[in-house]
Amino acid sequence: MIPTARDVLLVIDVQGDFLPGGALAVPGGDAVIAPVNRLLGLFPHAVLTQDWHPPGHVSFATSHPGRAPFDTVPLAYGAQVLWPEHCVQGSPGADLSAALEADRAELVIRKGHHRQVDSYSAFLEADRRTPTGLTGYLRERGFTRVVLCGLATDYCVAWSALDARAAGFEALVVEDAVRGIDLDGSVARAWAEMTAAGVGRVTSGAIGG
Repeated sequence: MIPTARDVLLVIDVQGDFLPGGALAVPGGDAVIAPVNRLLGLFPHAVLTQDWHPPGHVSFATSHPGRAPFDTVPLAYGAQVLWPEHCVQGSPGADLSAALEADRAELVIRKGHHRQVDSYSAFLEADRRTPTGLTGYLRERGFTRVVLCGLATDYCVAWSALDARAAGFEALVVEDAVRGIDLDGSVARAWAEMTAAGVGRVTSGAIGG
């Protein structure tokens, strides 16, 4: 595929805490940086997302006495996986990777900043009601296709891809520019859900012109 003016590259959460040595490191997460940077040089338009949690966020295991990271608890909006403290506002772990060519992006969407609701998707918070504003931005700019990459496949990438489809955009995931956490087969489940929703798959090598 050759990127056009109707395409937008959506780079998900390439941040210190999701990279090796980070508080919630995605296995092999740093392997996405080279293909993502190549894509940033090919797409005329790009948007980045940034996990941006306040201290004491509801998704942190430390906010639930007696609970451990990766436990699941019921919250008002549904089941919530509890995570190690990560991407706390203003912390080094919340910073976009210094190796990421972030200056090429036109917009950075910060998500997860509401203390009492988690956020995986670039479009809607985990309560499935609170918008980030990205849908309106993409529509107003006239984009019709969203090409996704980044971290992690089975959470923020998949939720964003599914919400892109639900909002009426074509969606493609660059399969060699994503990596997953894979809790109990969650990567395979995420790919199956995305395929069922009409999310396409492409390799970074098939993009160019």
